[in-house]
This record gives sequence, C-alpha cells and structure tokens, in this order.
Amino acid sequence: MAAEMALVKPISKFSSTPKFGNPRSFSYPKFTSIKMSATAQTTRSPKPKKKGNKGEVKETLLAPRFYTTDFDEMETLFNTEINKNLNQSEFEALLQEFKTDYNQTHFRSCTAEFSGFLLYKELGRRLKKTNPVVAEIFSLMSRDEARHAGFLNKGLSDFNLALDLGFLTKARKYTFFKPKFIFYATYLSEKIGYWRYITIYRHLQENPDYQCYPIFKYFENWCQDENRHGDFFSALMKAQPQFLNDWKAKLWSRFFCLSVYVTMYLNDCQRTAFYEGIGLNTKEFDMHVIIETNRTTARIFPAVLDVENPEFKRKLDRMVEINQKLIAVSEGQDNSLVKNFKRIPLIAALASELLAAYLMPPIESGSVDFAEFEPQLVY
Repeated sequence: MAAEMALVKPISKFSSTPKFGNPRSFSYPKFTSIKMSATAQTTRSPKPKKKGNKGEVKETLLAPRFYTTDFDEMETLFNTEINKNLNQSEFEALLQEFKTDYNQTHFRSCTAEFSGFLLYKELGRRLKKTNPVVAEIFSLMSRDEARHAGFLNKGLSDFNLALDLGFLTKARKYTFFKPKFIFYATYLSEKIGYWRYITIYRHLQENPDYQCYPIFKYFENWCQDENRHGDFFSALMKAQPQFLNDWKAKLWSRFFCLSVYVTMYLNDCQRTAFYEGIGLNTKEFDMHVIIETNRTTARIFPAVLDVENPEFKRKLDRMVEINQKLIAVSEGQDNSLVKNFKRIPLIAALASELLAAYLMPPIESGSVDFAEFEPQLVY
C-alpha cells in the first residue's frame, strides 16, 4: 500500500521499536455509568425521554469534531482533465480492495451516522461525475465508518447506554477545513487509529486474561479498515503534490502531527482506568502509538516531529499536568469570573509547551516518488 512503501531518503533515527513495560495488575471495575456529550439513555430512567429533551452537546478543545469542506474545490482537484497527476490505476487498485470488503461478516447489520460517514458520503455524492472511481471509494469508506459507529453503539447497549447519532449529527457544530487540511488530518486520524487498534489487539492476544469484552476480538479486522483509509488519503496527497512539496506543507504537516498526537495523549491520560483495566500503561501505550504513527506518516509527509526525542515526551507530560489543573479549575466551586482568571496562566503555560514542541527541530521526510502500488494487508 501507499503508506507501506519505502522512503527515497531513509530516516536513520527511526531504527528501534519502543517496548511496553510489564502490564499493571489491576482489577477491572464494573461499569456503572459512562458520561457522554450526546444523548445517553438508561433502562433505569423513571420517565421516558421526550423527543425534544436531548442532552446538551459539549464543545471542548479535545472533543471529536465533525468536518465539512469546500466540495467545489474537491471536484476540481479530482477532475482528470484538470489534474494530470491523478494516478487512476492506483485508485482503481484501491477501489478493488475496498470492494473486497474484508469485514463484511464482522460488521453486517450495524449502521449509524457519525463524522467520517457524513463527510465521506457527501464526497462520494459530489465526485460521482467528476471522478467515479474516487467517488466510489469515498462511498465505500462511508460504509466502513457507519459499521464502526454502529458496532460501538451496539456495544454501549450492554451498559444500558445509547448514543443518539442522528441527533448528534444535527446538534454538533461542523468545523470547516479546506481540502488539503482534510487530507492531512484524516490521514493522521486513520493511521493513528490503525496503530491503536492493532496494538491493543496484539497486547490482548498475548495477555488473554485482560480480554474483558468481546469487541476487542474484532480489532484485528477493524484496524485494516483504518489502514486502507489512510492509504487512500496517502494516494490522494500524492495526486496533489502541491500539498507536499513546499515549505508551507512542511509547517502544516508538523502542525497536524502535533495536534493529533497531543489531543490523543491528553484525552487518554484522562481515561487511565480503561487502559489499566486491559493491562496497559497509558503513557507507554500512547508513546508507542505516536512513534509508530509518526514513522508511517514520515513516508508521505514532507516533515514530521521528532517524537523519539525524550524532550518531546517530557513536554507531553507537562501538558498533561497543566490540563489536569485546568480540569480542576473547571470543576471547582468558584464563580465564572474567578475561574477565568485562574485559567489565564494555565492556558498560557499550555500554549507555551505546544509552541516549544512545535519548534523542536523536525525530521525532514516524505517523498511523492513511490514504488508501484500493490494492495496488501498489513499487520
């Protein structure tokens, strides 16, 4: 696949694979409640909820976002008469792999709506006349994302919870990203998802005592959807070399790497009980995922962060400490005015750490000169 092809210029610093420490001994607590930013329904509710009585959708800096983009520009980018860089044979090979539908038996009958499903479905519709092959791939990717959302939602029902995805698509604010930013962000999201799923799956295969819920058994197949999606966006970026071959592309690549890595690290450090419950050290797990994602990303992005520099992790840990203080302020009993004053130095400190991490010497990487595309499964 595109993401698995070798660099023209190898990166010598990417030579070792991080290893996990011993899994922690931890008694997995019984789930009693799960807080969600959308609607949560429980069987113990004394009164049925009215249709209009929906839970408030909380917008935070770390919350997952719904995206929209400039669809007219997308049509121009994938017009074969305008863009001569489009490698239709590569897209056709990807299309055949998506059509194979490796996970059909795992996610059959699970359908839902969420961010990726909505964006991919609209792109599939809008590009149908401009580039039918690319349009069909987007439609098949929306199929995959719908299954994922439905599969998770079905799992939540075991805990007497349900996420109203239909309401969520209407209630959430949509963030506008230009197409090139959609490419950067989505590629990273798909690849980091692959490394998260496959790492958890491999860990639980080696430590079956921590296999606490059936959903983890499907992660091996699930992660391949993420990997294929990332490969597709790699192919899209290769077809738009202007997004990869100048100084602005290097700056944006580093920005999106930092945004994705920091968001995951801060979010996961708020949910350490989950990772400890399946025998993982949260920070070690996250650093393994970040390093592997960064190595993969270096095959296409023109520059990536030096995440294997120990100082990068130290900065992440300082951000976690600052974020925990911000959460404590938000949950305190002070009035809004006092809370805002307390937040100012913390936000400034967080911004300082982010800027310092961004300005660390990057690793020059990436190439749009790839070997011939060959679809394959990657484990």
